Amino acid sequence: MPELRVGDRQWSVAPAANLLDALNDAGLSVPYSCRAGSCHACMVRCVSGDPLDTAPDALDADKRAQGWRLSCQCRVTSDLTVEIFDPMRDGLPATVVGADWLSPSVLRLRLNPERPLRYRVGQHLVLWTESGVARPYSLASVPGDNPFLEFHIDCQRPGAFADVARTLKNDDPIRLGELQGGALRYDPDWQDRPLWLLAAGTGLAPLWGVLREALRQGHQGEIRLLHLAREPQEHYLAGALGGLANQHSNLRVELIELSAFAAVLGTLRVTSRQTIALVCGSPTSVEAFSKRLFIAGLPRSQLLADVFVEKG
Repeated sequence: MPELRVGDRQWSVAPAANLLDALNDAGLSVPYSCRAGSCHACMVRCVSGDPLDTAPDALDADKRAQGWRLSCQCRVTSDLTVEIFDPMRDGLPATVVGADWLSPSVLRLRLNPERPLRYRVGQHLVLWTESGVARPYSLASVPGDNPFLEFHIDCQRPGAFADVARTLKNDDPIRLGELQGGALRYDPDWQDRPLWLLAAGTGLAPLWGVLREALRQGHQGEIRLLHLAREPQEHYLAGALGGLANQHSNLRVELIELSAFAAVLGTLRVTSRQTIALVCGSPTSVEAFSKRLFIAGLPRSQLLADVFVEKG
């Protein structure tokens, strides 16, 4: 059986074992979100040996040349030595500058990094608590908007990171991992095209950033934003979205609850084949939105999706 080594630890794994699972099953904290190769939260660096990579194009050539791999997409087929991210050694220190509740279950976390970060909307960061709990989150902030980084944390269910997040207060320390890619973005070439932003729960966080970036760049086409929530009080940005809709005649905001989701899906019609759709949320909601858009005639190449795997 192949041998897997991390630091001074070495153990045998089943042939073709998933690298991410092998590391986490051994008690090593490798964060992940999508398990689809898009969030890049689970990157590890191969020091010796090379796993079977099922998604070699998911990372750029420079990172691959440095040995980086997405562990969720790799299988251990021979002896392998890897390095995983050490937040105390490699992480960027940051300080909590805001922790307030936008709804009964959504915490808005604002962090001030020790040095400024250059990022784009739609990217992810892994947040590490002082106790070593890690979780990747999409940025909800917009570059140049404020000095802080903003995240929306779903605390409805118990979870290792959510449990710590509930206790955070101003001046508490947090470590930041490397900025990672993400499927969601805003492209200036879309300026005249219809833009649909479909979110469920805190999948609204990156699309909140995309929306403000589109408006900042003077998007001329129709913008339609749908937010799916379990109950009305969980439309945690309803006021802010309504304010933007009042200021921008090309923005239409629709707030829907889970009980009405199927009916609303049935009414979706893509009136222009130039439409660009960005979808974010749980696997179930992303699949439902995507399936309906394809049925409605949206070309697959014009849909970008990020999936949030529920993992406290």
